[in-house]
Amino acid sequence: MAKNKFHEGSGPSQRQLRVAETIRRALSEVLARGDVHDPELNRMSITVGEVRTSPDLKIATAYVLPLGGDGRQDALKLLSRNKGELRRLMSRKLALKYSPDLRFQLDETYDRMDDTRRMLAQDVVRRDADAPDRDMGES
Repeated sequence: MAKNKFHEGSGPSQRQLRVAETIRRALSEVLARGDVHDPELNRMSITVGEVRTSPDLKIATAYVLPLGGDGRQDALKLLSRNKGELRRLMSRKLALKYSPDLRFQLDETYDRMDDTRRMLAQDVVRRDADAPDRDMGES
């Protein structure tokens, strides 16, 4: 298969992005409906924030976070333990030649956003942001 000469750089292709979003929606639906036969996993509300796929679409890494942020490691263990069933249930909803192997990681986006907010709220940073820009030649 020829390479796409319009796609340059190391970012994901449009197909990767489209498939990843489809996987995210299917996985979210399976987890929300409680289709898995593991009562421990069904008791947890898990948010699937993002899914990234490998270039060959054989591996999908889901970035997840339990609702409220409590029990993060337990959620990862439960998801990993049930990844075969999740893959099977999810593949029913996907129109892909191969169902990707699922991997799970904690979604740390919200933690990074909180850290950024805390940093921007510091007096030193606010003072620097409010100061006029002297390097631009303004007087």
